[in-house]
Amino acid sequence: MKRKLIAAIGVAAMLGVSACGSDSDDSGDNGSGGGDKTLTVWVMDGSAPDEWVTELNKEFESANEGVTVKIQEQQWNGIQEKITTSLSEDTPPDVIELGNTQTAGYAVTGGLADLTDMKADLGYDSWIEGMVSSTEIDGKLFAAPWYAANRAVIYDKSIFEEAGVEPPTTREEWLDGLKKIEKETDAQPLYLPGQSWYIYAGFLWDEGGDLAVQDGDQWKGSLATPEGEAAMNFYKELAAYTNAPTDIDESTPQQSTDIIPKGDVASWIGLGWEAGGAQAAIEEAGGEADFGYFPIPGKSADQPGHVFFGGSNLAVSERSQNKELAQEWLKLATSEKWMKKYAEATGGALLPNSEAAQVTPEPGSFAEAMVKAADVGRITPVTPGWANVETDPNPIKQYMTNVLNGSDPEKAGKDADTTITERINQG
Repeated sequence: MKRKLIAAIGVAAMLGVSACGSDSDDSGDNGSGGGDKTLTVWVMDGSAPDEWVTELNKEFESANEGVTVKIQEQQWNGIQEKITTSLSEDTPPDVIELGNTQTAGYAVTGGLADLTDMKADLGYDSWIEGMVSSTEIDGKLFAAPWYAANRAVIYDKSIFEEAGVEPPTTREEWLDGLKKIEKETDAQPLYLPGQSWYIYAGFLWDEGGDLAVQDGDQWKGSLATPEGEAAMNFYKELAAYTNAPTDIDESTPQQSTDIIPKGDVASWIGLGWEAGGAQAAIEEAGGEADFGYFPIPGKSADQPGHVFFGGSNLAVSERSQNKELAQEWLKLATSEKWMKKYAEATGGALLPNSEAAQVTPEPGSFAEAMVKAADVGRITPVTPGWANVETDPNPIKQYMTNVLNGSDPEKAGKDADTTITERINQG
């Protein structure tokens, strides 16, 4: 999960820039002499609200005399290499925040402590289902989910009102609304770049398919399937209402700050931080943003469309010199009590790991739309090799561009599946 996703709270300006007690010293010092101990926790920049982490550590230190919790903030840029190195050392950080799609890769190297015996203590059975898969591999638990966020449709209320369109609850209503906007206004009904593959993944899950499936001990790409084609066909239907190029994604150029503030876009699909970024850019230019939000519609009104869960987990280093203390800190930080406090500190803009910890988001907010899709959130295939699939050139992106430009979906899917299969099975 990238830094800007974590900054979803920019929508309501709820997090401090730095976690209280953060330290740029990355030495992993686990002892302070005199029998006292220092518990080192790595969190990503922007993940831990000041007040939340301060109060959490105060409670933990009060219950563990002689222990000091040292929070060290890290940057997403280059973090995978940094964590890989630290986990191989004798004094790694005791607790580490990991992107949810990265966790499996660290687990198979032996760098993370096995938490399977702690399932009950950690509240495993109460975790949101879509977050659980990223914490396990081969039936063993190696992390606890911390938070997640997902995309929703962001729309210009004035344009929708001009066209007489209400927020849709089904795909059919969605397409009908876009058609009406095209007819009744001068606005671009939907900004949808051709390579927004996280959005395509949601449509694929709606159809019952997946980006890759396990085949014995191996994995194989699964875009050249009826489900993959159906998902891409729906993407094409939406793309009929956009002027966006077919060979870029939502970040090149960044849709929230480079496209939307220029105006004449009725709707787009994005994250909470993007909604906040667009609003800030519009207001900085002297304009006024009046956004509404709704979940990505599903095939029926009974359930919204599936969404990709971007988020983070918390794990304990296998070589931690304070493993039992680290496990206790993890247990406290991800407990219902402190997850609820976390949700409150982030204004509901990030999803905590259980429904019981969620707070009621403000009516009409992005968070409200995001929460409605929480039950159908999923992540990419949980296997260490998945990271290889996402490296440039991403075969899923190329597949989408090819189909949107007229290629046969089955042939384009087979080409992509060949690359996915090769990459995902690499050691």
